[in-house]
Amino acid sequence: MPKIVDHEQYRKELLGKCFDFFAHKGYGSITMRQISQGLGVSTGTLYHYFPSKQALFEQLVEETCQQDIAMALAELEGTETLQESMIALGRYLAKNEAYFIKWTYLWVDFCQHRDSQEIPGKNVFKRANKRCRQAASDVFNIQNPVVISFILSFIDGLLLRKLQGDEMIDFTEQCTFLGKMLTAYLPQEILKN
Repeated sequence: MPKIVDHEQYRKELLGKCFDFFAHKGYGSITMRQISQGLGVSTGTLYHYFPSKQALFEQLVEETCQQDIAMALAELEGTETLQESMIALGRYLAKNEAYFIKWTYLWVDFCQHRDSQEIPGKNVFKRANKRCRQAASDVFNIQNPVVISFILSFIDGLLLRKLQGDEMIDFTEQCTFLGKMLTAYLPQEILKN
């Protein structure tokens, strides 16, 4: 009797293992052959599921975005105020610092190997950004897109500073401060609208 393979599940399993290969070597330095060897599958099998390294990376972004949002929402569950949510966010970032530093490095490396006009137009990145904005809006109970964009840019900036080796960055401290700033300086109608 032939083995029945759940192709979608197998594709997800392959993707789950690919992050570390990309993070270790960088997007620009790793080849599909090296990835297939690391996964213990033939290059043909890898190309069957992912027609190119870029397609593999884009699917990794899609899958990881969903997982990251689910993990962040679980971590921030039960917070009632913006300040509590920001403190929980800081703890979540600190707990997963190595992972987020790897992702940031990998993202920068990927962008470095693309035409600057090509990246913003990619639907996968638009969808990932839209999901992140929506999740942040929901968890922080802020509907104002400018404020949500500011919060996400702030987080990206913290990660980039960490990537640069800034040891003074304490995620919990920084997010706590951001929560205090937003609560104190922004009118409640801006936070809600």
